[in-house]
Amino acid sequence: MSVQSVRPVRALPTPATLPTPRTVSTLATLGDSTAVGLGDPLPGGGWRGFPVLLRDALGAETRLLNPARTGARMADVRGAQLAAVLPARPEAAVICAGMNDTLRSDFDPDGIRADLTATLAELAAAGTFPVVLRYHDHTRVFRLPGRLRAALRTRVTALNTAIDTAIDGASAGGPAVGVLDLHLLPGGYERAAWSVDRLHPSELGHRLLARAAGELLAGAGFAVPAPVPTACGGGREITAFHRAAWIVVRGTPWLVRRGRDLGPVILHGLLTGGRARAA
Repeated sequence: MSVQSVRPVRALPTPATLPTPRTVSTLATLGDSTAVGLGDPLPGGGWRGFPVLLRDALGAETRLLNPARTGARMADVRGAQLAAVLPARPEAAVICAGMNDTLRSDFDPDGIRADLTATLAELAAAGTFPVVLRYHDHTRVFRLPGRLRAALRTRVTALNTAIDTAIDGASAGGPAVGVLDLHLLPGGYERAAWSVDRLHPSELGHRLLARAAGELLAGAGFAVPAPVPTACGGGREITAFHRAAWIVVRGTPWLVRRGRDLGPVILHGLLTGGRARAA
């Protein structure tokens, strides 16, 4: 399975000149609730998620720094989260942020681009290889009413453009940046890859993310001695009761809140479309 790209694309050395893979002694994961591990609950409580799975793939001695928090936006990564990991000078970092920005009324693609650009610059200065997530069409996973669906698609497109621009600027003549495109992730749109809320990856989804990130790191010259298996194990079983309870307790209130946030975007689209038809 390969879902990775590295910018700029560099020719692989011949087998005779392949360097010894670098060890990742410290891995940082930055971002939102997906980076916290939501969707992959542990039997005793708490979350595992792709950060822990990736850490385990890198070796028993690898230390994980994970200041990610639920609700975090790209500005939070640039601020408190980055400050929490830079002193350790991690060899690799995974950035998983931006989707929360798309769900807020103050969505600002230019601000996201600036925050990611600054984050990548600071990681490069610390000698850290970054892996940045690029986003999928989440309306294929979480079914929304038509106008909300169109508004979210528009915003995800703008988010990806901001991410692409920041990555292109950071990697132009500089260190490579790993790009994990979730839209191209094999199995990423399958129902089994998503948790009961359809907002976060399931255990399988987190495994797919961790495995793909590991492949990216291996392609960049890092040692990944134990690639992440996609067979599930070690997580808490999710039942039909959990699914029904989430819809009642959290699903409907979430949809109402996001409808309020995206309402101005829908109205703007309707007005713009009306003017275009009138012209």
